[in-house]
Amino acid sequence: MPVSLPPALEPFLDVLRCPVCRARLRPAHGSLRCPAGHTFDIASQGYVSLLTGGRATSGDDAAMVQARHRFLSTGRYAPVHQTLARMTADALPGQGKVLDVGCGTGYYLAGVLDRLPGTRGLGLDTSARALRSAARAHPRAAAASWDVFRPFPLADHGVDVVLDVFAPRNPAEFHRVLRPTGRLIVVRPVERHLAELRGRIPGMVTIDPDKEQRLRQALDPYFRSAGTRHVAYTMPLTRQEAIDLVGMTPSARHLSPAALTDRGPLPARATVSVLATSYRPR
Repeated sequence: MPVSLPPALEPFLDVLRCPVCRARLRPAHGSLRCPAGHTFDIASQGYVSLLTGGRATSGDDAAMVQARHRFLSTGRYAPVHQTLARMTADALPGQGKVLDVGCGTGYYLAGVLDRLPGTRGLGLDTSARALRSAARAHPRAAAASWDVFRPFPLADHGVDVVLDVFAPRNPAEFHRVLRPTGRLIVVRPVERHLAELRGRIPGMVTIDPDKEQRLRQALDPYFRSAGTRHVAYTMPLTRQEAIDLVGMTPSARHLSPAALTDRGPLPARATVSVLATSYRPR
């Protein structure tokens, strides 16, 4: 039986575009189809599969998604979640469309939509397992498979806010799909973030000290900063929370399960230190 169009996806039909020919997409028997006949299935879990061609950059696997669910459900990252929601509300006082690039399980997008009752959200990610959760994260959140490094399957100037939370970036595409009055909000870790865990677990991905400079260089042709907030605090961690926190990050791709589960005592506390910056398009 064909899957019906998810209600949360319908408001984005005016801005979604065929990844092959850039024409508009319309619902057709459990899929989205353009006038040229390019067809993209809607999964039974509620997300639309837009990726075409070669293999996408790697997304979260099943273990990473499960670890992310468990850790984020503890509320340890609630201050980050709340800061992002407030910044989005400041950037979008009325109704609008929010695009979350590299949305994962939809945790941050759901928080934004809770704060903005009239707003709709679309999450993009390469991980089908994460998208199954993102499509159910909020009644007004839709989800689609896509690779951030490819041109987005969206019309020019079609969204009001772009979120990039601990995710890769494509500044040219962010700029193209944002309305001229829109905002890009980028959340990224800084040097002390999870320092206690990185000091205890060899093989964890380090934070490049030149990361901020490279971010400025990448965004400067397209955006200017409209303000930054530093979210910094120390959180308690149980052993399982520490394992899940590492297991949901890119470090998990470089560590065997035994590197975490068979290790001795893990830190009982960890520093959270992230920057959240709102940008205006140039």
